This record gives sequence, C-alpha cells and structure tokens, in this order.
Amino acid sequence: MIAPIAVALTVGLLGWTYRALKPPPPKICGSPDGPPVTSPRIKLSDGRHLAYREAGVPREEAKYKIVVIHGFGSSKDLNLPASEELVEELRIYFLFFDRSGYGDSDPNPSRSVKSEAYDAQELADKLQIGSKFYVIGISMGAYPVYSCLKYIPHRLAGASLVVPFVNYWWPCLPANLSNDAFSRLLAQDQWSFRVAHYTPLLFYWWMSQKWFPSLSILAGNMAIFSQSDLEILKKWSEAPSVGQEKIQQQGVYESLHRDIIVSYGKWEFDPMDLINPFPNNEGSVHIWQGYEDRIIPFQVNRYLSEKLPWIHYHEVPDAGHLLIFESKNCEAVLRELVQRRRNLVLNRNQKWLYSRPRWFD
Repeated sequence: MIAPIAVALTVGLLGWTYRALKPPPPKICGSPDGPPVTSPRIKLSDGRHLAYREAGVPREEAKYKIVVIHGFGSSKDLNLPASEELVEELRIYFLFFDRSGYGDSDPNPSRSVKSEAYDAQELADKLQIGSKFYVIGISMGAYPVYSCLKYIPHRLAGASLVVPFVNYWWPCLPANLSNDAFSRLLAQDQWSFRVAHYTPLLFYWWMSQKWFPSLSILAGNMAIFSQSDLEILKKWSEAPSVGQEKIQQQGVYESLHRDIIVSYGKWEFDPMDLINPFPNNEGSVHIWQGYEDRIIPFQVNRYLSEKLPWIHYHEVPDAGHLLIFESKNCEAVLRELVQRRRNLVLNRNQKWLYSRPRWFD
C-alpha cells in the first residue's frame, strides 16, 4: 500500500508543480479566443505583428523622426506632454509602438535584448521613416535603446535614455556600487529581480504565489514614488489615458513577466562594450535621471555616464521616476535630443536641465 500511495503523491506533486510553473498560453489578438485588433499593425519578417501609433507632424513633413519606446506596464498610448507649439516648431514626428506581448503586438517567445532593437528597426523600415531615426526609451524601455546602440548604431540619429532601467548584474558595475544600489530597493523587489535573474523558470510561480510579496509596483505600493511622482499620478487618476485596459490583454506573462525576465537576465553585451555612435558629433546620446527617483537609483546611471563620457548626463534635482511626464522636462529632453551639437547654456533660466552637475567638472 505504501508504494502506490507514494507514487500517487509524487505524481500529484509533479502535476501541481508543472501547473504552478507553466504560464497560461497568451490570448493572441485577432485569434478566435483573443481580443480584437484595434490598432494599425505591421507584419514582421518572422510573422509577428507590431502595433503602432503615429503623432506629431506628418512623417513626410517632419524634420526629426523619433521612435518612442515605452516602459514596464505601459504601451504605445502613452502621452508625452510636449506642447503642440514645440512639436510644430521643431517639426517632430513621433512613432510609438507596443513592444512584444503588450497591447496589440504579438508575443515573442524568443524575445531577447537583441530582438528589441531589430523590432524597432523593422518597424521604422516598414513605415519608411528614413535611413536614420531618433530613439527615446523610458524606464524599462531604455534597455531596447541600449540594444539599438549595440546592434543598429548606424541607424540612429540620436538617442535618449530617460530614467533608464538598470541591470544590477551588469559585469561593468563595481560590486560595492551595485550592492548599495540594489539594497536601496524594497525587499520584495530585490527578491523578484533575483528570481528573474537566477531562476527565470520560477518567475511566473513567484509572481502568482500569495505567500510572499512580489513586485511592489504591481502590488500598488506607493512608497516607490517620490513626491513629484505622486503629483503626476494624481493628475493621471483624474484623467485616465486611453488604451490602459489593453496593456495586459494578451496575458500578464507575455507582457510584464517576460519583460522583467529578459531585462534582468544575462545580456549578450555589457554597457561598457558600447562605442560612441557619433564620433564626429553628428548626433548625441543622453541619459536623463531624476535625483529623487526611488525606482532607479541615480548612483548607477551617474557612474555609467562617467565611464562613457560621450553620453550626456542630465540629473534633474527635484524629479522622480516620472520625470518625462512633466512638461518642462519632456520638452527639454526633446530639444536636447534633436540638436546635433550641444550648447550647454541654451536657457539660463533652466541651466540645471542642460548642464552636467559639478561632479563632472
């Protein structure tokens, strides 16, 4: 009797483990059991579809064409608070798109840091926006920009990484720096990122289990936001943006979970491997960091820009993680990006927005 019971218990345990570890299949947009396709899309060479949104001046009339890459839990429907007057003045065309698994874009089971760059490139080519374009990556949307700088630098006219994601396991980071920055995160976030990095096969289970707290941003923990972030969130709550309900419509695993697994996994390159794509100052690369950011510790991005002096570093004293969603900051990011040669004193009244802090002197 003991042996059959042991076998039954073992089989039952294995079955439970399999179900707990295996994420449910995605609900593909346009499939019989999936949500409808509600956005314009292009078909990629591997058969997947990417959904996109165009804004600003018509692409045929634009002087500057910018691909905007959204962050974690966001989509192509994010709103950049740049005035119409500025967009018209600079003749900017914006191309937003849902990254793989988000919104109306098909999931990519083979998603990697590298694939993010080639998705952006193929989208740009399908829409014929030109041989070179600008990229802006926001928060976790910055790791695709690092990918662009590595794999398609010849296609870039300029790049901005706004409150950029940090992988605490990048080999280039000194142990004391990465450990200190990592320790500043909430304990539940530390554990979530450890699971994503060391045991990605367990990540779906970790995010689904109820015994321990997982990612703070999904749990609605407001402690991760600065005072300026909270003010922006309050404005958003009063006027919710369009399309928020579609972000996870194909499944939380293919959108949010896979994003974390890819970004916190082992990269094929290190940021220190990057080479200045604009040795003749024909373009520029920028990092924008909020000093009050509680999600991305400023110390790491400050260090990276010290080691890569061709990256122009802007540390905004009173800003948090939602830096770009404040109009004056958003417009500063755009103005700096589309200038071929930087002028460190474009506006004496906003000098802090354009100059490196004194520790760079």
